[in-house]
Amino acid sequence: MFRNLKIIAVLVVFGTGAQAQNVTIEDVITSQLQAFVDRDVTEAWQYASPSIQGMFGTPENFGLMVRNAYPMVWDNSDVRFLGRTVLLSRTRQEVQIQGPSGLFYILDYQMIETPNGWQINSVQVIPSPEVFS
Repeated sequence: MFRNLKIIAVLVVFGTGAQAQNVTIEDVITSQLQAFVDRDVTEAWQYASPSIQGMFGTPENFGLMVRNAYPMVWDNSDVRFLGRTVLLSRTRQEVQIQGPSGLFYILDYQMIETPNGWQINSVQVIPSPEVFS
């Protein structure tokens, strides 16, 4: 009886860890974007890296920055994942996103792998190329 309980406990512990390790970069970005749409800055905050959290100090400060500096992230829709590059310990994921005005943007998410899984370390808007006529 006790042996069976030990086996079940081991399976539960290892099963939970395996599920956490299966969270992908796309899952993290998608979850944070949905949290912003839901106006749940505390939820969005958990996907930010320790350095981002240290920079802003609180979820409220972080949310205010995103709302003011990244309106296409704050009010996002039609999210599509594009190319990914890995250089040394940094992984960059390009994401196409539709902002509140209906315009599309390409964002460069710098991702880092931490003991808590993938986290967002920075986001930059990639400028659109100039069109010459």
